[in-house]
Amino acid sequence: MSILDRYIVRAILGSVLLVLAVFVVLGGLFAFISQQHNIGVGHYTLADALWFTLLNVPQQAYQLLPITAMIGSLIGLGALARGSEITVIRATGMSVRRLAGAALIAALILIAAEAVVGEFVAPQLQAAANQELAFSQYNSISFGGGTGAWVRDGNMIFNVARQSSSRQFGGMQVFELSSTHQLLAVGRATRATAAGHDRWLLDDYTASHFDGDRVTVRPPGQKMLQSNVSASFLGFTVQDPQQMTLTSLWQLIGYLRANSVDASQYVFAFWSRIARIVAIAFSVLLAVPFVLGSMRSAGAGARTMLGLAIGIAFFLLQRLIESGTIVFHLNPVILAWLPTVLLATVTLLLLARAR
Repeated sequence: MSILDRYIVRAILGSVLLVLAVFVVLGGLFAFISQQHNIGVGHYTLADALWFTLLNVPQQAYQLLPITAMIGSLIGLGALARGSEITVIRATGMSVRRLAGAALIAALILIAAEAVVGEFVAPQLQAAANQELAFSQYNSISFGGGTGAWVRDGNMIFNVARQSSSRQFGGMQVFELSSTHQLLAVGRATRATAAGHDRWLLDDYTASHFDGDRVTVRPPGQKMLQSNVSASFLGFTVQDPQQMTLTSLWQLIGYLRANSVDASQYVFAFWSRIARIVAIAFSVLLAVPFVLGSMRSAGAGARTMLGLAIGIAFFLLQRLIESGTIVFHLNPVILAWLPTVLLATVTLLLLARAR
């Protein structure tokens, strides 16, 4: 790598890190503000809210890097273009292909950092933050396996296997105990939906009731369950697919398929994480044709708005496709890669036309 290549890489990485720092600070501020209503619940204090926010910073950085990579690259290369440094670099004989190659080196460094943070740092710290929040507000809770949680509410114990939305959970088991801690009944529902602050609607609920030497089996049906455990609280104890590591997702997909359970939500989460990491390369490369074309003399504000608009469009498209995959049972692998493929197509077409 030549001196010019290193110079371009430093310009891109410096701008990306600066933009990322600004976005993370703003995101952390909003996250801290959102925790104010939890302060005073149980043993949750202002210091706990601050610690919760800090532990979530790596996850925010992981989610924001594809967008900030695009904005930072536009600002970094745009600053070189406005100072006529790109013109001087091109005058030395550096082609568009080589300029894109230097940008790709910066992108590969960002991809490596994204992969490390997303696999080894952010999920672990976010899980620790959620556990700390849950333990501070509620004492009778136990986490296990990374895909479920045990929660006690009076004489009832719940085991929640996974979360499918903010108000819906699957694979809920209910253990009813007597005042002397004897097991009275064991029930299982294929789906549990929050029907209010203290009520749960259990679908396909079957239960076995124990009375001395007799066991009475309840046939499958719906059941309205009263409980002080809310959906928002259970959301802290069950990992969202988008926040799991690739290794955990792959293991969970294998487990669900082996038990003939629909795994499309987790397949989409697995491939969309990989596709989002790959998209960083095209986010950085997209800045090259823009700074060589109409955006060469534009200010930092205009380039920031352009990058933000493209990044938001990419994010919204990904969320729209995610909803369509779950609701309409579409192919999760193809749809997970669709936003990245569209971004790559636009980037390569613009690079081919750049002069």
